[in-house]
Amino acid sequence: MTTSSPSSLAVLVVDMQNDTVHHQGAFADSGAADHAEAQQVIANVSRIVSAARAADSTVFFNRIVVYPGDVGGLNAPVFKMLAGGSFQLGSWGAQIVDDLTPEPGDIVLDRNRMSVFNGTGIDTMLRNLGVSEVVVVGAWTNMAVEHTVRDAADHGYFVTIVSDATSTLSAEWQQGALGFGLTNIATIEDTDTVLSRFYSAYPGKLSR
Repeated sequence: MTTSSPSSLAVLVVDMQNDTVHHQGAFADSGAADHAEAQQVIANVSRIVSAARAADSTVFFNRIVVYPGDVGGLNAPVFKMLAGGSFQLGSWGAQIVDDLTPEPGDIVLDRNRMSVFNGTGIDTMLRNLGVSEVVVVGAWTNMAVEHTVRDAADHGYFVTIVSDATSTLSAEWQQGALGFGLTNIATIEDTDTVLSRFYSAYPGKLSR
């Protein structure tokens, strides 16, 4: 994270939905809810989002949703998994968790692909806002988060992924994404480091 002005940075919150991280969500039995709890992912995402809002940085919430029928396709195992009744448009499972309810000024985008950059207008929005750097948080680290990080880098953005403000199905999957897959794609930092950079970059705007 190298930003020097609030307007040049945006926070991308990926799939912090009931079905991904809640203990009553569709994938709780997969280990997703336990890993989210171990990572304190909801609390850490909340801290970063709060700092971004205070610094006048734009916060994008992104939700993956399943539309009626098979319009999302069944061409890959991950899409077959989603077709099993999870993330149905308008359902409780597709909703963002209560502790992270978007506020006025936040932008909420829906999509039915893995990457936030596939199926939304986020690239145009970021460029119109003058954003050059994105901080990516959310779930799941080795799936939608990783797809988003890779696409953000390919679109020319500087990317920071927050190690303890992301979660997936297990610590092993987390390590696979952060310890191998993304090491040459993004800067990897923890929540406290990202927050300290916010405080340093925006003196007077934020209180510790």
